Formats: sequence, C-alpha cells, structure tokens
Amino acid sequence: MTGPGSGEQGGNAATTGAGHPARDGRTNRPPYGTEDGPNDGCVPHDGDLSHDEVRERHRTVLPALATALARELVRRVDEDHRATGEAHRSPTPAAWHRLVKCREGNAEALRAIVRRHAWPTADLVGARASTAALMILLHAPDLGFQVACRDLIAQAVADGHCPAPHHAYIADHCAVELGQPQFYGTRVDPATCCPYPVRRPETLDERRRDVGLAPLDEQMRTLRLSG
Repeated sequence: MTGPGSGEQGGNAATTGAGHPARDGRTNRPPYGTEDGPNDGCVPHDGDLSHDEVRERHRTVLPALATALARELVRRVDEDHRATGEAHRSPTPAAWHRLVKCREGNAEALRAIVRRHAWPTADLVGARASTAALMILLHAPDLGFQVACRDLIAQAVADGHCPAPHHAYIADHCAVELGQPQFYGTRVDPATCCPYPVRRPETLDERRRDVGLAPLDEQMRTLRLSG
C-alpha cells in the first residue's frame, strides 16, 4: 500500500499538495470514495455534522490545545515508525505484537480526538499533524472508523481545510478493504507490486491530477526506486 509520508508504505510525496478533488456539481463533496460503507457509530458520520457544527467544534479548540493535539499525533506516528522498523528488522512475534498494540492505541487516541473535535484538519493542527492523523487512520484496525473518517476528510477537503491527497489515500484504502475498485491507484498489492484494481482506468491520471497526485507511472517508478 502506498501512503503519505511513510517509508513503510512507499508514499507519493504529493501528500502536502494543494487543491481540491474534482466535484460532481451537485454537492460540495468530492465524488470519489464516498459510497456508503460500515460506520461503527463511534464517530460522527459526515451527514451527522453540519458545516456550522464542525466549525464550532474547531472554534472551541484553544491554540494551546491545538498545539497539544498536534504534538500528540506526531508523537504517536513516530512511535508507529519505530515499532514498524523494529518489527521489520527483527520479525519476532513479540515485535509484531508491539506494533499491533501501538496501532490499536493510536487508533483509540485518534477516535477520542475525532469524537471531541471532529477531524484534525491541517488548519486546526497544522499540515504535519494532520498528515500524522491520516497515517494513524490508515493503520487503524477498524474499517468502520476509517469509513466514517473518510467522509469527514472528504468534507474537509471540499471546504479547503485539508490537502486533497488526504482524501485520495483514505478513499482508496476504504475501497480496497471493502472489495471495491479504488479511485486514484494509491494502494499497491505487495504480492504483485501492481496497484489494486482501479475503476475507470482510462481516466485515472486525470483524477490523480485533480487531487494533486503525480501520474501513476511516476508513482510506480518512485516505488520501484525506493524498494
């Protein structure tokens, strides 16, 4: 799987790119990656929070609290990176268990943040911490939580509060986990070193360009070089 800012995932460097996904003209949400999926009810679905409610949650976050949230998100991703490196260098059951527990704890911490403050957008906690939140989400063991946050991220991108590639990565992740074709080709099957199936492949690079991602061929060359 490719992903933002992670050596483990071989991510594309475009995760901090600006811009918005292409929109369908009927809503202000991106048209890709927002189909109905499981929602565990532990975080608000995007249909349950109005724009005003999300803005109000963010408005109530004091600068000192936003800084603390950002620090915590980055710290937890750093722990994930260390645990991942240890598990790869010494693939013992104990090392993999530590990695699993790390990611479970990170997901629970993120769930609490989302429940209280909505999605930690780049304008709330900064670009680095918002990307860290995305990395925690991509590694979370709960697909229902991922789907609920996917829709919150889609709205945040449409409102200009998160980089568009954030939605591309989580939309593709959820699609693959739900057994559906992905939208942007960001997830790669490690067994074949090829992207998982993509819907409408003839317009894939157009969609990638719309969200600030490089063409798929360029992404694959980068992955091969980094591997």
